Order: sequence, then structure tokens, then C-alpha cells
Amino acid sequence: MTVIVDYRAGNLTSVKLAFAALGEPVEVTNDPGKVRAAPRVVFPGVGAARSAMDNLRELGLVEAVKDAATDGRPFLGICLGMQILFAHSEEDGGVDTLGVLSGQVRKFPSVPGCKVPEIGWNQVNGDAEYYFVHSYYAELGPWTFGKTEYAGVEFTSMVKQGRLWACQFHPEKSGRVGLELLKGWLAC
Repeated sequence: MTVIVDYRAGNLTSVKLAFAALGEPVEVTNDPGKVRAAPRVVFPGVGAARSAMDNLRELGLVEAVKDAATDGRPFLGICLGMQILFAHSEEDGGVDTLGVLSGQVRKFPSVPGCKVPEIGWNQVNGDAEYYFVHSYYAELGPWTFGKTEYAGVEFTSMVKQGRLWACQFHPEKSGRVGLELLKGWLAC
């Protein structure tokens, strides 16, 4: 059983359907107790960092999500769900986020020929292509497992530290390669 955290900032339907395609039972919840008890946790997200953090606080989910991300259970952050695992985001004038990872999330620079947000397919580690939609990126650091380049910036597109996985891209919208990634995570 996989629990998908609903903090009013998630692409819940597409994530749920992707796991259904793999035969994985899921429960979507905003109950901190269910997140704490879950054998596996998915932390999706779309939207802005400040409102996401406000929602997590309002729903009493901050500590439950931090515990799930750090206690050795399989944990998967997706897009905004990856970004707010870091310590701080430049979004919304700057906001402190969960601090599970020590790095910063920064806004893409304005570069001729590169639209921000990045929307579309891009490579991870110069190999497989996944679907991205984002204006902010996590800087590189010891947490970096996958790297991607956009707007002249090389950024962390995937984190993999034990059973904590997180990706800037949307595996649930990335077709076969995305489903393979989710299958790999389920097996970790």
C-alpha cells in the first residue's frame, strides 16, 4: 500500500492512475496519522512553495512528511514535492521549506530562447527523457543523483538517497520511462 499525501498542491489523479497502471494499491489522504503509518509515501506537488508550506502547516502534515522522508521508508517526492524537501526556496520572495535536504531552490534566469517555465521533455544525465514543468530548480549538491540542463543551468533533477527518491520531473506524465522509474521505486 502506498499513501499519496494530499496537501491541496498535488497532481493527485495522474499520480494515482500511474500507480494503478502498475497494480499498486494507493490511498490519497491528508491525515497525518495515515502518513505516519504508511509503508510507502508519495509526496506530489504542483503550485507555489509558500502556499504548499501553508497548507502543510494548516493540515498538521509538516512533521509527518519530514518523518516519512527521513525514517527509511520508501518516500517519493515529485516536482514541488521535491523542491520543498530542500531548506529554502526563492519562490514567492523566499520561503523556508522542510529542510530534509540542505540545499536551495532557485529561479531559472531569463535567457534568450529559453522560456520559463520549462515545459516539456528533457534529459536526465544525458539519457532518458522525462516530462518537466517548472520555473524553479534545486541546486546541485551531494544529494544529486540526476542532473539536467535548462536555461544555461545544470540542476538537480533527481535525488536518490537510500529509499528517499525525489524528482523534479513528472514520472506519472512521462510514459513508459516514468512508469519504469515508479516500478523501481516500488521495489526499493
